[in-house]
Amino acid sequence: MPYTYKYPRPAVTVDTLVVRKTKDDLQLLLIQRDREPFQGFWAIPGGFMDMDETLEEAAVRELEEETGLQNIALTQMKAYSAPDRDPRQRTVSVAFVGFLTDNQQIKAGDDARKAQWFSVNRLPSLAFDHAQIIADILSKIHS
Repeated sequence: MPYTYKYPRPAVTVDTLVVRKTKDDLQLLLIQRDREPFQGFWAIPGGFMDMDETLEEAAVRELEEETGLQNIALTQMKAYSAPDRDPRQRTVSVAFVGFLTDNQQIKAGDDARKAQWFSVNRLPSLAFDHAQIIADILSKIHS
């Protein structure tokens, strides 16, 4: 019999930053959201963790579903827990970072309208708190 917990609990999400180095630039892979909230905005690939998976499994699954990328080594970086970070409900997100080192092609899928590489110096307007997540992770990469 499942245990029912009387206190409210947040949902857990994952956000996966994939970075690639080009000859002249550092680029970040973003998806354009196809659903509310923030429909049409650009975002870090990610989503909700399923009850039967680990954070790492969720990050790998969401990355593949939204961008088609596979076999990217991911490193857990930081958790984000601001109470208002997601207008749908209380969520805690765990950010991961990985580096594209081969020539895999990206292809938007699931709830991503588009998947596209952006220079880290010219990012579009972003959904949720993704600008903060990107700034934090890039500062760790550069340090």
